[in-house]
Amino acid sequence: MAQARTKPKGRVLIVAGSDSGGGAGIQADIKTVTALGGYAMTAITAVTVQNTLGVTGVHPVPTDILKGQIEVVVGDLGADVWKLGMLGSADHVRTVLDAWYAVGDGAPVVLDPVMIAKGGASLLAEDAIEVIRDQLLPTAAIVTPNAPEAEALTGVEVRDLDGQMNAAEILVEQLGAFTALVKGGHIEGDTVRDVLLTREGYRVFESPRIETRATHGTGCTLASAIAAHMAQGQGVEHAVEKARAYLMEAIRNAPGFGQGHQPLGHGWPCRLA
Repeated sequence: MAQARTKPKGRVLIVAGSDSGGGAGIQADIKTVTALGGYAMTAITAVTVQNTLGVTGVHPVPTDILKGQIEVVVGDLGADVWKLGMLGSADHVRTVLDAWYAVGDGAPVVLDPVMIAKGGASLLAEDAIEVIRDQLLPTAAIVTPNAPEAEALTGVEVRDLDGQMNAAEILVEQLGAFTALVKGGHIEGDTVRDVLLTREGYRVFESPRIETRATHGTGCTLASAIAAHMAQGQGVEHAVEKARAYLMEAIRNAPGFGQGHQPLGHGWPCRLA
């Protein structure tokens, strides 16, 4: 049985894949939630063989084990927010969706529709995209696709600000997400623009592009930061604003590890304490 909904306590259930290099996935999610004062719990969907140079292997976790992880965590510890990342297959998406309906108790869902690793490896089966679009999106308090993910979900080109706004409108008005954040990191330009669409309208966040190799796990980190703030009682728009600020500093404080797409400095708030 799911525990009754109470005042938010910072508990984030992260459903995602493991990144052995520690830069993205479950590892980045745990670091982010912890650095921002939340409590991270996990249900692992897949184990990847991965470093900053790329993904060389993926081992999906059986769906009964995925379901079991979710049930025992929520049944004992509870969860204020669910953060969903790499799900992998249509069966895994359905397993998570069924579990949310069964034990989620209406907890807000932060959906990061992970499809492609930074190095280019596919992390989501083609048939899973349809299940995410048609069945999982309507449960999302916020969905946070990058430009290619937004294109895959909506079928429209996302190459500029107008494309981001069009995709956000489809995600919310047609596909049923409560809010959408269409990120602009993949769109060329000196300024990165992220488009947030809520029931109150659009808000465009802007920041100077940071020229760096430390971009591994940025999407995971942003979504988990949003989830951490929401789990501590922040509204979606304020959570996005604070999460973006955290991400920018994590990029600036990157440790410089690895020969490829390098990880972020997730622990920078702890060094200020």
